[in-house]
Amino acid sequence: MNAAAAFFYLFAGVTVASAFMVVTSRNPVHSVLFLILAFVNAAGLFVLLGAEFLAMLLVVVYVGAVAVLFLFVVMMLDVDFAEFRQGFLNYLPIGALIGFIFAVELLMVLGAWAIDPQLVKAPVAAIPTGMTNTEALGRVLYTQYVYYFQAAGLVLLVAMIGAIVLTLRDRKGIKRQSVPAQNARTKEAAMEVKQVPSRAGVPEEMA
Repeated sequence: MNAAAAFFYLFAGVTVASAFMVVTSRNPVHSVLFLILAFVNAAGLFVLLGAEFLAMLLVVVYVGAVAVLFLFVVMMLDVDFAEFRQGFLNYLPIGALIGFIFAVELLMVLGAWAIDPQLVKAPVAAIPTGMTNTEALGRVLYTQYVYYFQAAGLVLLVAMIGAIVLTLRDRKGIKRQSVPAQNARTKEAAMEVKQVPSRAGVPEEMA
């Protein structure tokens, strides 16, 4: 067994074990930590396949953003998970039936799945020598598909602005920052100098 096969079995085994622990862990914080471990090992599998860009995306996006966000949300929210587990046995038959249907569908798909021989023989454009996968993907993305890339960015920008507008509420009794008024403040309006006599203490009106 060479080093590549050993690392493959290592990453694959840890990924499967971590995914199992994500589902079976009773503590949600532990589930998120096992999810991060599964993402890191899946990134290792992508590196073994020569897809370092996908590995980088998996670590940066999923581990660095999504999983960490889940972790902070679970840790900051005071959720009573014991209350959620109440009545679990009442919904167990329905959940088992739905899981059985999904398992049958997956087995039917895997049983009827086959690779098209013509697809295997189809020519594939080779990556130029001296160029990494990330560089080749960047050249294609920013040349041939640059308009689609900009359109996707515009759609995400509109969605972000829409989410901010929908959640923004004008509530009474809450102080809000006015940038023009703050920039227009002078030193005299922002700061007041008081002369305090020596050893006299601070007057009550200044405390």
